[in-house]
Amino acid sequence: MLQGQLNIAFVALTVALGGFLLGFDATVISGVVPFIKEYFSLTGASGDLKLGFAVSSLGWGAMAGNAIAGPLSDRFGRRRVLLGTALLFVMSSLLAASATSFPSFVAARIVGGLAVGGAILIAPVYIAEIAPAEKRGSLVSLNQLMIVIGISASFFSNYFLRDLGDHNWRYMLGVQMVPALLYFTLLCFVPESPRWLLLKGRDEAALQVLRRVAGEQLARENLQQIQRSLTTKAVSRGFRGLLNSRVRLIMVIALGLAFFQQITGINAIFYYLPTIFAQAGGGLDDAYRQAVMVGVVNVLMTFVAIWLIDKLGRKPLLIMGIAGMALSLFAISWAFSQESYNARLVLIAIIGFVASFAISLGPVMWVLLSEIFPNEQRAAAISVAGFWNALTSASVTMIFPWALSTLGSGGTFLAFGLFATAALLFVVLLVPETKGRTLEQLENDLMTAKA
Repeated sequence: MLQGQLNIAFVALTVALGGFLLGFDATVISGVVPFIKEYFSLTGASGDLKLGFAVSSLGWGAMAGNAIAGPLSDRFGRRRVLLGTALLFVMSSLLAASATSFPSFVAARIVGGLAVGGAILIAPVYIAEIAPAEKRGSLVSLNQLMIVIGISASFFSNYFLRDLGDHNWRYMLGVQMVPALLYFTLLCFVPESPRWLLLKGRDEAALQVLRRVAGEQLARENLQQIQRSLTTKAVSRGFRGLLNSRVRLIMVIALGLAFFQQITGINAIFYYLPTIFAQAGGGLDDAYRQAVMVGVVNVLMTFVAIWLIDKLGRKPLLIMGIAGMALSLFAISWAFSQESYNARLVLIAIIGFVASFAISLGPVMWVLLSEIFPNEQRAAAISVAGFWNALTSASVTMIFPWALSTLGSGGTFLAFGLFATAALLFVVLLVPETKGRTLEQLENDLMTAKA
């Protein structure tokens, strides 16, 4: 990148474009489901399981991406891993759009999952490591904003491409190549993370990046603070260091948030949204239009989260949002439990659930995960948390069609509501506030606390 003052907003938005691809790739499948079900003859009980596996295959690939992204970013740098994810997004889109067999389709989605696993972990880590403390929450939240814009864009894209004939689903999947190539190009113009440069002993390069972000005086102060963190609070690096008793509480918080974000059903709802709306009593065209409405609400409420996260704080947003999620899920369960489905109530409650998620567990979890880990272990720790998050997501989305058939829609959403209630208790009792504090201050406080 050219020398001179670094535009931190440009850098954050560029890196967060990986979130757009993540959101698009993850939810474009919702519009593809009815067509691949027919194309690959996925019928009967075995067809339900195959469909669940096809939809969840992105999540299984994401698990592998989560597992390797952290160590790779520690070895080669955050920026290089992000460049690799951009190329994987291009490959996945091309392969999925041209698939002629069920195994090749699943393989293409797994490749996309590798990209998702890398992007969802390393993008917020990179932004947190380069952002000033007073802007870190809102800048890291840009990644979640781009995720929800990607989700909404996939719903719009599916809606407008649905009438292109027998191969409409191929266009739905193939259009992603355009933003993926743009992402790769823009990443060539961002610098490496200053904290990663310091971990590699490249102090002068790190100082240059910090100087362009914060100016000369703050750059040197930040450099000294990070250096002290690396020398006086060092523990074992990599996965082995996560077994240290000093990071036990941090891992409990991280794994708990990662679990509750997915066990409450957000991806199951997004991946099967037209199917859910059709089940509530509407046609497929109506279901696609309603999915677009949900996507727009998701984007708007994420803007609200970005506005509030550095003003109100992380924990208040989590408490308010998760409470709204639980109430909405119970309302969906009640609506589906009636003899005559109330389609309007289902739509309103799903919008309420998505809006509540968008101001809480959606953006705030990733902000917290990018903040609470020690510098030396941030990449490895976030890989473990991301792997657990992806495992939970893939499991929920895989069994969702079976759960609808076995427990019914009412029972399935009741279970999600109970998990949301447990998530609320977890946040109230264990999750700390991190607003306005440097990463090194948080490291000092959390590593002296007891689990």
